[in-house]
Amino acid sequence: MKYAYYPGCSLHSTAKEYDKSTKKVAQALNIELVEIPDWNCCGATAGHSTSHLLAVALGARNLAQAETLGLDIAAPCAACYQRLVVAEREMKENPEIREKINGTLARPYEGNTHTYSLVEVIAKAKDQIENLKVRSFTGLKVAAYYGCLLVKPPQIMQFDDPENPQILDDLVKATGAETVDWSFKTECCGGALAVSNTEIVLKLTRDILRVAKDRGADVIVTACPLCQSNLDTRQGQIKEVYGDDFNLPILYFTELIGLALGLKPEELGLNTHFVSTKKVLEWRDAR
Repeated sequence: MKYAYYPGCSLHSTAKEYDKSTKKVAQALNIELVEIPDWNCCGATAGHSTSHLLAVALGARNLAQAETLGLDIAAPCAACYQRLVVAEREMKENPEIREKINGTLARPYEGNTHTYSLVEVIAKAKDQIENLKVRSFTGLKVAAYYGCLLVKPPQIMQFDDPENPQILDDLVKATGAETVDWSFKTECCGGALAVSNTEIVLKLTRDILRVAKDRGADVIVTACPLCQSNLDTRQGQIKEVYGDDFNLPILYFTELIGLALGLKPEELGLNTHFVSTKKVLEWRDAR
């Protein structure tokens, strides 16, 4: 398998561990990722709220750049994935927008590149994960957290079941771990509101962490840099404000898979998390 890799801004800044673990896992699974040349920001989250045309143009340029490689796109970030899918749909279905945007791009988008979430890409190698894993997380209880951007709006994203998706759960199970049944797997974490409305994000993330903990989760696994950041970095503030000490590690799904494949924690960036990932490593080493 070979894809045009769109890391987006987060994976080159606040989510470098996601970038590292993505590349390591892709290599282990023989998935070739070719970074899109001269890619630009996807416009999440401010761009699309300012101008729909601007938001589509930002995504369309990335799609056009990927077309030069002759490859479909693999997008690890859920926000980037959503913006690229929206841009792809608008460029294919709205002739007026397509004409305006293609008239401004150095290379017009011809509609030949499709965008996939990295979750979908890795899911195609699920059998390989089961066959290649050298560590099993048998008994580890994982809350698979999709967040809202992978699945909503469902009529556009068409990503699994928008209310009860299973694709990430299935990848977790491929590592030997079990997933908990919980009702908050697609709830919003607050995203970039962490900057302007911290109190809202604290409440939303507290609710997510509380439900995951109540359902017996030892760890939460996600595929979104915004979700990972909010759930990981806000636990200290939640303890100060609400008194809840969740101490729940928040891993990218690629980190968990990487550990199962025998990759070293430092290769995957597990040493960069706010909440210690020690309990996950101890679980791995005990089996």
